[in-house]
Amino acid sequence: MTLHDLKYWEQLATRLDIPTGAFIDGAYVTAEDGATFTARNPATGEVLADVAACGTQDIDRAVAAARRSFNSGCWSRLSPRERKTTLLRFAGLIEQHAEELALLQTLEMGKPIADSLSFDLAETARCVAWYAEAIDKHYDEIAPTADNVHATLTHEALGVVAAVTPWNFPLMISAWKFAPALAVGNSVVLKPAEQSSLSALRLAALASEAGLPDGVFNVTPGLGAVAGQALGLHMDVDCIAFTGSTATGKRFMRYSGDSNLKRVWLECGGKSPHIVFDDCKDLEAAARAAAAGIFTNQGEVCIAGSRLYVQDSIYDEFMPLLTAAAANMQPGNPLDPATRMGAMVDASQYQRVQDYITLARKEGMKLLTGESSASPVAGGWFLPPTILEGQHDQTLMREEVFGPVLGVTRFTSEQEVIAMANDSVYGLGAGLWTRDLGRAHRVSKLLRAGLVWVNCYADGDISVPFGGVKQSGFGRDKSLHALSKYADLKTTWMNLD
Repeated sequence: MTLHDLKYWEQLATRLDIPTGAFIDGAYVTAEDGATFTARNPATGEVLADVAACGTQDIDRAVAAARRSFNSGCWSRLSPRERKTTLLRFAGLIEQHAEELALLQTLEMGKPIADSLSFDLAETARCVAWYAEAIDKHYDEIAPTADNVHATLTHEALGVVAAVTPWNFPLMISAWKFAPALAVGNSVVLKPAEQSSLSALRLAALASEAGLPDGVFNVTPGLGAVAGQALGLHMDVDCIAFTGSTATGKRFMRYSGDSNLKRVWLECGGKSPHIVFDDCKDLEAAARAAAAGIFTNQGEVCIAGSRLYVQDSIYDEFMPLLTAAAANMQPGNPLDPATRMGAMVDASQYQRVQDYITLARKEGMKLLTGESSASPVAGGWFLPPTILEGQHDQTLMREEVFGPVLGVTRFTSEQEVIAMANDSVYGLGAGLWTRDLGRAHRVSKLLRAGLVWVNCYADGDISVPFGGVKQSGFGRDKSLHALSKYADLKTTWMNLD
């Protein structure tokens, strides 16, 4: 994909046709009560569009359309080959419209255009294509039984799957949910975050163009407390797939109990430890990875390595390398392909992160980088990469900030750092740097996290699962394992006598 230059993206932005209506039953519609919310460009503060704010009636319409399409069999009972063909066509359209979709993402949530295009959109198309190819490789089973019995175990689509997705990787994380759900044969209602609805709404039209029948893929923008809650409590939604905060994830668990015991799959917050041992082979590589692991995407990443533990014997050597790596990730205009860090998603998140920095300094943490810098674009919400040195038990080392803020502390022994790393309510990711193979196996096994990286950070592929433990949630996105989240396992027992 060609990155072009700043002028190209600025000109393309003036020609964008921005969708604003909910996409229900194959068409864009306004909210029943006419309600809207305002989408703003976080790099400039300018209004992008007023978007339909779906209420309970709109959610009812979308769920009803999804149920009708599921029950009709127009998608759910298609042959695997036919569903595969349609989803591959959908993936191809995402690739064809990658520039437009990437630009919408960047304009609505502040992500650098290079990341939107080369990573987010590339991964979104790859995800849809991968699950399309997986459809006809997902076998059912025959159980070992007596000769007079034939017992089958078959995967059957759940029905209506609601995906409630975050604003930090709007299309990629949405695809992690809707692609396997569609592959199995479900109908989907996607509720994107209000900060990043525009790219999802444009995607819905491409799904229809690819041949997904009306009602199979619906997008219902709106406020979480209204549209999200309505989906969580809906008696005709069979499954909620959610990525977002732990507090909201807990609400969806309660909604399930208060309604129909719908399946709930959660990927929630994180406070991932990143550990550098004194036998690390390449301290410069570790420093670059530590900086990228927290400052990429403005630190608005659930698996961000936001607590860094550096062994005491190399601490003084490592820290200048880290601050130098951070200096190379200063915020810039998100539409400039050279920018490595963009704008915070909105004023609320900007202030939240500022408040954490203020609190950290009050608690005695030492600011190493992150003094105020000039905003690269007037009117936007930009923060520089910020590193604070302190102790493991301070607030910044324990709570998810979701911004470009790194807490650093020393450790002396392997046993000590494992205890500190695991001393968290979260358990999403963890990273460690060592040249000792025994230590790599030993420590990665003892870390309580769903994902552990050794001598790298945040690497991955659609073929491997993504998810956490403890209050980071449960269930897994990506890989063949995700298909099972969106299917019931039915046993059919036949007496052959």
